[in-house]
Amino acid sequence: MDATALLLSRQPSHSSAFRSALSLEELRERAPAAFATGAHERTSRSYKFISTVGVLNALAEAGFMPVEARQSSQRAASPLHARHLIRLRPRVETIRLRDSIAELLLLNSHDATGAYALRAGLFRVVCLNGLVASAGDFPVWRVAHRGDVVGEVVQGALEISRRFGTLAASVERMERTRLEEDQRLGFAVDALALRYPDASQAGIRPAQLLEPRRSEDVGHDLWRTFNTVQSNLLGGGLVKRSASGRLTRTRPIRAIPRDLELNSQLWDLAIARAA
Repeated sequence: MDATALLLSRQPSHSSAFRSALSLEELRERAPAAFATGAHERTSRSYKFISTVGVLNALAEAGFMPVEARQSSQRAASPLHARHLIRLRPRVETIRLRDSIAELLLLNSHDATGAYALRAGLFRVVCLNGLVASAGDFPVWRVAHRGDVVGEVVQGALEISRRFGTLAASVERMERTRLEEDQRLGFAVDALALRYPDASQAGIRPAQLLEPRRSEDVGHDLWRTFNTVQSNLLGGGLVKRSASGRLTRTRPIRAIPRDLELNSQLWDLAIARAA
């Protein structure tokens, strides 16, 4: 059985965490680079090509299934070698959170711009937010394109998943931490500076980041404040005033590196305030 067929055969149907597991067709549609059959011509002789779907096959054997995927869309990049991000979940849920599911994030490209990278993440069910734990709390596991790539990626996935309990404890700390209004505003001020270091270029007020988009985020605990700010800062759609004075809306963050960077920095801001 080839790698892609095996990947499909391993998808379980009994667990609620996997009702959204990607089919082969969905994975190919969202991240065609995962099915590349060779590296970009600019890679060196030492570069060892291992297709992402081959790595996903090994991760499926180890109990991790893909549930979401996307890839960069830079005009200059080859769609078959572009940076792509796959979110995975363990086949068997070992950690249960009130409104979130622990995940693995697998980042790769075949154009010599980076190694395989694995990191911890969370999927918040009530709002479909994809959160990223900071590299400080949960180190990124990087695997260069040489040597035993598949084995090292699987080892990284197992190591990170063993720390999901620590991830859950961090969320519970945020849920227990109540913020006064001035503390919430301070969090929003710091968060806004992450995306717009020059405040004069932001065009929006920090208080706009605190406006919940859904009823589940109404509240003054750190967890809901964090999620509200994350949705608004990365999701775009906030009314802003441009440099020319025209009313417009903020754009969502679509670039994968910037998305991961901001998500990780927001996690650091939040966990630093947790009781």
